Amino acid sequence: DEVLADVLLRTWLRSVPAGLPLRPLIDLCSLWADETEQQAATSPDLVDAGLVVAALDILRGRPPAVARPDDVLLVTDLHAGNVLAAHREPWLLIDPKPYLGEPAYDVVQHLLNCPRRLVRDPLGLTERMAGLAGLDVADVRTWTFARCVTEVWRSPHLLRVVEELAPGRRR
Repeated sequence: DEVLADVLLRTWLRSVPAGLPLRPLIDLCSLWADETEQQAATSPDLVDAGLVVAALDILRGRPPAVARPDDVLLVTDLHAGNVLAAHREPWLLIDPKPYLGEPAYDVVQHLLNCPRRLVRDPLGLTERMAGLAGLDVADVRTWTFARCVTEVWRSPHLLRVVEELAPGRRR
């Protein structure tokens, strides 16, 4: 967790060269939303319809269509297999899938790649990663909820995470 958070922080601090044609996060989120709608239509009983709607609202409504000044270069595919020990820096990132957007989105792929830990303690793990990456825990939980809804048809064990992180749930 510490290494991956450090890699993200170093990536986010680097300035994005002007004119670099980076895709906005809304493009990726729209793909997730479309896929989720299709999955929900074919297996509507797996996830409560209200939770699907909440996830779709996040995916379609949270990322802006136009870049904001606080947007950063996102990795979007950060997990332990994409971070290597190196000589010029302690750790190097490989195989990024760059987008421009909100940093809280970027920790989610790591969380999804820690399924046992995420299912066992979604509140604790999201709080830990938010703290390590200097992010608002509510933002990390919101993105984790939305992405877990998109993944629950492939990984039904994530339903517990979806229910635990659902917007409006008392914590």
